[in-house]
This record gives sequence, structure tokens and C-alpha cells, in this order.
Amino acid sequence: MKFIQNNKKFYLNLSIVFFVYIIDRITKIYILHLTQNNFGSEIFSSKYLNIFPIWNKGISFGLLSFDKMNLYHFLSFFISVIILILMIMAIKNQGLKRLFLLIIIGGALGNLYDRIRYNGVLDFIDFHVGNFHWFIFNVSDIFITMGVIGMILLELTTIKKRT
Repeated sequence: MKFIQNNKKFYLNLSIVFFVYIIDRITKIYILHLTQNNFGSEIFSSKYLNIFPIWNKGISFGLLSFDKMNLYHFLSFFISVIILILMIMAIKNQGLKRLFLLIIIGGALGNLYDRIRYNGVLDFIDFHVGNFHWFIFNVSDIFITMGVIGMILLELTTIKKRT
């Protein structure tokens, strides 16, 4: 009986990660499709939101004088290790903490897929107010951020309960 319960939990956990990953993949494929059909980079523009694809190589400001491809591959490997650590943490935790970790893992896998497949992460959501533009991001980034904020709030409420 315990094996069946563990099996159900495993598939539930896997489906959460898979859901986040698939939503990210669908949005990125759709944006790439729109970009190819429009023959331009801007897909949507409004007063506060622009949708246009950019490829984020993940190396801001050239990072001094390092060889960019070697650093890029190192960062991709480092991200893979972090995802494995998050998976171990998710296995060892339960409840909301596990849920938030699974959401982060799903988002991280979506971006890691892009890094491996395209040598860059496809970002396309640009929020702005006037000339102030937030960082351009994607659906994986939204899920990662939600998971991190959830983890922070969970830790803050846990600290209050302990004191």
C-alpha cells in the first residue's frame, strides 16, 4: 500500500514539473512561430507590455575577458547541478515547500532546454512604464520567481512560528 501511495506522489510531483515545463515550451514555440510568420521581431506592443523575442545568452556585460562559450557551457553545467540539488531537496521535503521546489525545477528545466538546444534562452515578455523597462523574461522565469517568492514567504512564516 505504501508503494502505491509513494507511486502516486511521484507521478503527482512529476506532473507538476512537466506542467510547468510544457507551458513554457508551448509559449516559446508559439512566439518562435509568430516571429517566423511576421518576418520581424516585434509581435505585440502596448503602453505597458511588449512581446518580442530576444535570445539571452546569460553572460551579462561580457563578464570581463573570459572565453564566452566556455563560460556559457560552465554556467549551463552549473545550472544542471543546481537542478539536481533542487530535485534532492524536493524529494526530502513535503507540502508547500516541495510544491515550490517543483515549480522552480520545472521552470529551470524549461530554460535549461533552451540553453542546450539553442545556446540561449528565449525571453519575450517586456513590461515597461514609460522609458523604464523591466528585464525581459519568459514563462519559465515567472514560475521560477513564483517558486522563490513562495519559498521566501514559507520560510518567513516558519520563522515567526518558531519564535
